[in-house]
Amino acid sequence: MGASVLALPFLETYAGDAALSATPTKRMIFLGGGFGFTKDSFYPKKAGAFSEIGMTAGMAPLARHMNDITMVTNLTNLGATDPHGGSVSYLTGANVAGTAGKRFHNSISCDQVAAEHLGKDTRFSSLILSAKEPDGGSNSGHGKGLSLAWDESGKPIPGVTRPLDLYHELFAHPGDSREQLDARLKKRQSILDLVRLNGSNMKRTLSKSDQEKLDEYFTGVRQVEKGLERQAKWADIPKPKAPFIAPLESISGEKAIHLMYDMIIIALQTGMTNVVSYRQPVCSLLAGMGIKLKAHSLSHYGFSQPRISASQERDKKCSALLAHFIDRLKEAKDLDGSSLFDSCIVSYGSNLRSGHELKNVPAILTGGGAENVKHGRNIVLPETDTPLANYWLTLMQQGGIDIKKFSHSTGIIPELLS
Repeated sequence: MGASVLALPFLETYAGDAALSATPTKRMIFLGGGFGFTKDSFYPKKAGAFSEIGMTAGMAPLARHMNDITMVTNLTNLGATDPHGGSVSYLTGANVAGTAGKRFHNSISCDQVAAEHLGKDTRFSSLILSAKEPDGGSNSGHGKGLSLAWDESGKPIPGVTRPLDLYHELFAHPGDSREQLDARLKKRQSILDLVRLNGSNMKRTLSKSDQEKLDEYFTGVRQVEKGLERQAKWADIPKPKAPFIAPLESISGEKAIHLMYDMIIIALQTGMTNVVSYRQPVCSLLAGMGIKLKAHSLSHYGFSQPRISASQERDKKCSALLAHFIDRLKEAKDLDGSSLFDSCIVSYGSNLRSGHELKNVPAILTGGGAENVKHGRNIVLPETDTPLANYWLTLMQQGGIDIKKFSHSTGIIPELLS
């Protein structure tokens, strides 16, 4: 499988005739890049409709969707106190610096809050995607963590890093009979039982600090158990057949993003999930573009014209990839025959504006699922350092989630709803 994308006629019919009468639910998609964008050429200079103020050079590939996107300016993640923290607190708002004398403790990410409400009746409460970077991710701008997602205990949730792995997660394969699945589930549960037994015996001999760490570990074990319970619940409902052959293990960068996007479309379209988070590749994207500069050095472009040019090229590539995803959402049919785009709330952004700048982070919103949002404009919020958590709270409420506060939020963003 090369850069292959899914055939659009297939996307339009994949949900099946029996599902066309169903009423679509809200879907939420959280897309995160690593570093920010080139300050002088990506961000709009003033508020207003894009049709009047125009699209910047960095956002130019999104021009065909200018009436369906919104840029929100003056958002700051109050928990991001370390520019090298990357995406660690992007969806949580937790204080990366931690409490004096104590190690950092994260909190639940908004995609997992959304999953608790929108993912109860789906095969996957949420799809958590990440990327396999050539350097292990240390130079990707994402920081620690395994994805954008963190559970209710503030523990990192592993993300699917390769298109091939997502392919195997979503589609039916030989060996997926109920008997074989039961055997695999029983084996995994037996391993967890053994881990719990050994851990309980060990706990009596540990210090208080080590006991706390072990408790945290068992919280992770419980998450695995929940996953097994969910697999057992869905064991009698077959996965859809794969619409294309398995992708190569070696696919990375732009090709990997294309495939991830296309499989996200199928997962949403067929009701396998309603919530997706995707921590996107940075280093492999640059490598695939022929840019030999390291991602971190590229973000500090300063007065280096080669770095500035490379940064601007990357901006346009990221915009083009997002434009491609919007194309797919608009072309795909939902359960009732409407456009899948109309039920989705999609946010794309980063925890950094540019270089080491933590204030005024990029936030691009699209999708018709936020019915009260009027798209096609750059909104400049009246207060600088408006909490990013206010943005997440607003989107979750627009997704039908009945919550009044998230992280360090101080309220919703009324400017988005007018």
